[in-house]
Amino acid sequence: MSETAGDHEDAQDQEFHRMNFHTRKWVRPEDLNANGTLFGGSLLRWIDDEAVVYAMIQLGNQRIVTKYISEINFRASAVQGDIIEIGLQATHFGRTSLTMRCEVRNIITEQIILSISKIVFVGLDEHGMPKEHGYKEVTFERDRFPEGLRRGLRRIT
Repeated sequence: MSETAGDHEDAQDQEFHRMNFHTRKWVRPEDLNANGTLFGGSLLRWIDDEAVVYAMIQLGNQRIVTKYISEINFRASAVQGDIIEIGLQATHFGRTSLTMRCEVRNIITEQIILSISKIVFVGLDEHGMPKEHGYKEVTFERDRFPEGLRRGLRRIT
């Protein structure tokens, strides 16, 4: 039995909903390239910004660096006025790291814009060295959020 377009879309939608962190962005004129479509650099910056916040919460550390991003597969684009949704899913905890995957879709066209199978973040100590975190499971609470940020303190402690 062959897969219909509707079956394929349902599978994509189910896969996206497995993501455990979502955020949305509105495509504005300053986000466009010379072709009038979403500039890939803007999209990658948004992904990195959202993913590092998600990593902070999961690792309980505000000193997070992006260590690795796997192949980025651009599949579609967006134009001014579109709303895109960035989905992130934690897939593995290392001793000092967190690995996640990402998928971005255009809410207006319902197309997948890009997928990244592996983004790795590492938590650091006050000397900039990798710091063990001791976590093995994803949290859906904010209990790991760094206390210094929770209290509104601006300096890294």
